[in-house]
Amino acid sequence: MKKLLLAGVAAFALSAISAQAQDLMFPVGEGDFNWDSFEAYSADHDLSGEQVTVFGPWLGPDQEAIEAVLAYFAKATGADVRYTGSDSFEQQIVVDAEAGSAPNVSVFPQPGLAADLAKRGFLTPLGDDAASWMAENYAAGDSWVDLGTYAGQDGTDHFYAFPYKADVKSLVWYVPENFEDAGYEIPKTMEELKALTEQIVADGATPWCIGLGSGGATGWPATDWVEDMMLRTQPPSVYDQWVTNEIPFDDERVVAAINEFGWFLQDDFVAGGRGAVASTDFRDSPKGLFDSPPQCYMHKQASFIPAFFPEGTEIGLDADFFYFPAYADKDLGSPVLGAGTLFAITKDSPGAKALIEFLETDIAHEVWMAIPGQGFLTPLKSANAATYSDDTKRALGEILTSATTFRFDGSDLMPGGVGAGSFWTGMVDFAGGEDAKKVASEIQASWDALK
Repeated sequence: MKKLLLAGVAAFALSAISAQAQDLMFPVGEGDFNWDSFEAYSADHDLSGEQVTVFGPWLGPDQEAIEAVLAYFAKATGADVRYTGSDSFEQQIVVDAEAGSAPNVSVFPQPGLAADLAKRGFLTPLGDDAASWMAENYAAGDSWVDLGTYAGQDGTDHFYAFPYKADVKSLVWYVPENFEDAGYEIPKTMEELKALTEQIVADGATPWCIGLGSGGATGWPATDWVEDMMLRTQPPSVYDQWVTNEIPFDDERVVAAINEFGWFLQDDFVAGGRGAVASTDFRDSPKGLFDSPPQCYMHKQASFIPAFFPEGTEIGLDADFFYFPAYADKDLGSPVLGAGTLFAITKDSPGAKALIEFLETDIAHEVWMAIPGQGFLTPLKSANAATYSDDTKRALGEILTSATTFRFDGSDLMPGGVGAGSFWTGMVDFAGGEDAKKVASEIQASWDALK
């Protein structure tokens, strides 16, 4: 622990960069940015002489991007803002909090860790005004408030963590030329997606490429399928009960969602047949889209998957995506499964509170939206979509702002032994032909063993 603490101190000393000293990436007053939000915020905040420390998981290009955003906070307030990134954030922030040396603001990639620190009294509530602002200004705002609301040391729920920078998982990737050649239309409902799947088989082709392989994490892509199916077959409240085990994993509604995923695993529906799914690496799986003739027509995966497409693939031309649709007959709106990061105050100060307030401005989102090559998405409805650096990000952002419900990746909210353990292996067994009820009961047994 002492070594970790010393490493953290050294990291702050060596890698922290003053955002105040940085040049602004986009000159104030130019472009499609909402500069009024910046000017209004600046007029109300003066932090001259105050240092604000920020610690998070972002390194490399992501660190450069958050420092570019924080430069506007520094410019608006006069604060000396210092960000430190670490690939050991999850371990280090616990050490720092316990030692009383936490930064003013911490950026959590997992809500579970933030919830744990809140319960231990290491986070400062952001207040009802911040929660009300988010409920009103974020698409599916109540979902985001819930994501950042945890029980404190006294057992009372408070809004502790401000979600910022989201990822979208509810996507299906395809090659537009293949769809055009075959005369296929983009499905708007789950019923249409299933009908398209059957039509592709009737046409003598294979609709899906699915791969669950991921080394020691094999099985995780299937958990995303099941989570998306839970959101498309049950109300959000049932999803929430599931990820906290208020209803057991082998509840009939969960088993039904697993079987909904299983519908897509039929031998004729997936490249290589059902038996190849578990042994196919998720990074290799989408390559079948680009074969000639195509090995498959569709691939469900999150917004990061283009990194594994053939070199030179142009998104929007050579490959594109559509929203993994909801059932028309279930009246559950347009749910989106994803992930994201959350800002929380780990050492209270006027500057820490002011930084959270800065995240409520359009400019705090639009700057990162505009940086080329970055995967920043925001549910902030007032942020100008024109500032996204490309059409792909703009289309992903539209899916996010059109969502009626947003839910964080369920396996990441479950205990590690389940979400990153028995859930993964259970889905491998299910893909291999094991009965959904039996698999679900075994996952529940592993959860019970943790209690």
